[in-house]
Amino acid sequence: MRHVRPLTGRGGAAGLRRSTRGHETLAPTLPSTRKNRTVPAPPQHRGGDKRVRRGKQLVSASFDLHGHTQDTAWRLLPQFLAREQARGAQCVIVITGKGRYGDGVLRRNFLHWLDLPEARGLVSGFAPAHARHGGGGAWYVFLRKR
Repeated sequence: MRHVRPLTGRGGAAGLRRSTRGHETLAPTLPSTRKNRTVPAPPQHRGGDKRVRRGKQLVSASFDLHGHTQDTAWRLLPQFLAREQARGAQCVIVITGKGRYGDGVLRRNFLHWLDLPEARGLVSGFAPAHARHGGGGAWYVFLRKR
């Protein structure tokens, strides 16, 4: 271990702090905007997730958030969900991307956006997408019936 040096420029020690005993411990470092947020509950009907993964339920449309800022993504997401609900869609895919290091801003905020009043009335549930539909960078969103 003596020949190992910490990585520079990647924030490798950002979550570490020194304790009084001299050894390093892991301390959670969350952005101040996320301290009081809670992640909404997963869908009540897990069967919808299984049906989509098995190919028994069609995915009506997809919405790709790549290239959007947080503001434009949040403005367009409820419009997309409302339009697809009006068309009678039951399930859509929203592609958030993984972001750099697997914790992108759009991916991180997506679940909180679904819990806001603008989207809560449209969405009955959500689940992470299967690898053939985008994997960790995409979500199935199950829409309420009109």
